[in-house]
This record gives sequence, structure tokens and C-alpha cells, in this order.
Amino acid sequence: MPYLAYWIVFAIDWAGTLAGLVAFVHALTQRSDAYTAADRHTKPMWLGITGGATLAMLLFNFYGAGLIFWLAGIVAALVYLVDVRPKLIEVQRGGSSW
Repeated sequence: MPYLAYWIVFAIDWAGTLAGLVAFVHALTQRSDAYTAADRHTKPMWLGITGGATLAMLLFNFYGAGLIFWLAGIVAALVYLVDVRPKLIEVQRGGSSW
């Protein structure tokens, strides 16, 4: 693999792992009742999903035979960050201002 491509893949790999870690820490710090109020799965389920996603991205690389597990991990982490996290924030702030 060329030198520049190696560093690009390395950056993608660790950026994904960092996103998974951010999702897990955010899931850990939220109230349990906010998940049910936001009509999402329970807090332990999201802790398992985001923790498993982070673990999968730590164990498998973006470039290699474990790519499918890494992709599943990044998808799970991004679903939490893009869908669940904004709903939790909205519920805990008291709804929309519109």
C-alpha cells in the first residue's frame, strides 16, 4: 500500500473508532427515562450496541478481512449519533421551540 493511502486508511480507521467511543460515552451519560420518552430502545440496549460497535472497530481494521465488522460498527455508531442522540437532547430540553 502506498504511503499516503496508508495514512488515509489509518485516519479513517481511528476516526470511526473515535465516533464509536463518543456515541458510547454519550449513551452512558444520558438518563434512562429519556430513551423511553424519545421512543427509542432502552439505555442498556444502546449501551450494548454502541459498546459493541466501538469494540468491533477496535478489533477489526477498515482495510482488511474484518472490514464487514468494522462497517457494521460504524453504521451502528452513526445511527446513534445521527438519530438517537438528537432525540434524546430534544426530550431532555423539553421539546421543540417551534
